[in-house]
Amino acid sequence: MYFIANWKMFGNLKSINSIKNVINLSTKLKYRKAKIIYCPPYTLLDQFVKKTIKTKIDIGAQDCHTHQNYGAFTGSINAKMIKNAGSKFIIIGHSENRNTGDTNKIINLKIKSSLNEKLKIIFCIGETLKEKKNKKTNQVINTQIKKGLKDIKKINNIIFAYEPVWSIGTDIIPELDDLRNQVKKIKFFIKKTYKVKNPLVLYGGSVNPKNILSLREISLINGFLIGAASQNSKKFIDIIKKTIN
Repeated sequence: MYFIANWKMFGNLKSINSIKNVINLSTKLKYRKAKIIYCPPYTLLDQFVKKTIKTKIDIGAQDCHTHQNYGAFTGSINAKMIKNAGSKFIIIGHSENRNTGDTNKIINLKIKSSLNEKLKIIFCIGETLKEKKNKKTNQVINTQIKKGLKDIKKINNIIFAYEPVWSIGTDIIPELDDLRNQVKKIKFFIKKTYKVKNPLVLYGGSVNPKNILSLREISLINGFLIGAASQNSKKFIDIIKKTIN
């Protein structure tokens, strides 16, 4: 089970100490099957890598520039730099970034660049509330996958994160039957399109210690992409324990 902490625009050097208890949890035999990944802001990547160097916790970035090589892109960071900082994972296609200009074409370039640097991709997909009401969820998600992975044949280093846009930060999660069916459809589409046996599909969107007991009942879900709740080590640990127990 994957537990990915997306810290978004949060954290400072003192915040790193808050993951100590999560590190301790990861050493316990019962929780070793929990794949814990922290995705802090760029400014903390190096420090997070140093803090977790002798642990089973991995570090990822939250995004990257499309350009693979160094260049005149003020304020930007590419996959090469992220890899050099010690990251192994990267989130690409998050709805917050799609909302500020990331098209499927841009996402495709970012994924290709990251794969070239041997980074593992956490590829976010999901529909808006309007698209859901218009019954376009499958169409939207399938298009996001196809265009995001254009000309990419090997997807063994890609993890899919289904995040309904209308659920992120709202404390609203999908009806469990709807979510189960949606994850099933996503997996079927990936299997059929890319000829893979067991694609990994995570769920993200207002995951917290209260609703995790319901979400964990969906066996098709391979883990969770967690935002605000992951910034609090007590809540993050609670989510991991309730899922694994």
